[in-house]
Amino acid sequence: MYLFFFAVLFIIFQYMHEKKIFEDQDKKIKTLTEQVTTAEADQEQLTAQVRDLDYFTLLGNDNAMTYLEHRGYEAEEVQAFVTNAIYDQNVLEDGNPLVPYEGMTGPMRINKLKFLNHRWIQADFTDGTYWGEMILEYYFNEQDELEFVVEASLLYPKS
Repeated sequence: MYLFFFAVLFIIFQYMHEKKIFEDQDKKIKTLTEQVTTAEADQEQLTAQVRDLDYFTLLGNDNAMTYLEHRGYEAEEVQAFVTNAIYDQNVLEDGNPLVPYEGMTGPMRINKLKFLNHRWIQADFTDGTYWGEMILEYYFNEQDELEFVVEASLLYPKS
C-alpha cells in the first residue's frame, strides 16, 4: 500500500514537473516566434526603404542604365570613370576646379559623391572648416569626352 501511494505521488510529481518544463518551453517558443515575426516585418520595411532610396542612384534606376547602354556604356564603368575623374581633380594644388568656391582655410576638395542618375551627381565638398554641396551635371560630348557643369551649389555658414 505504501508503495502504491509512493508511486502515485512520484507520478504526480513527475507530471507537475514535466508540465512546468513544457509550459516554460512553450512560452519561450511563443516569445521567439513573436521576435522572428517582428524581425521579418522590420526586414521587409527596411528592404522597401532601401528599394525606394536606391531608385535615385545610377545603378538603381533602370531608365538611366538603359540610356547609357544605348550609348554603348556600362553603368558601373561610367560611375567608376566619372568618380575617378572627379576625385583626380582633388590633387590639384588650388583644390578641385569643379567646386565654385575658393577655400578660406585651404583648398576645396570633393569628399563624397552620390550619382542621382545618368546625368546628375550630388557632391559634398569642404576646405577643412567650411563645407557645402553642389549638383553636377555630367555627360559625354560628341567626341566621347567627359564634361561637367555645376548646376547649383551652396556653402553652409560656419556654425
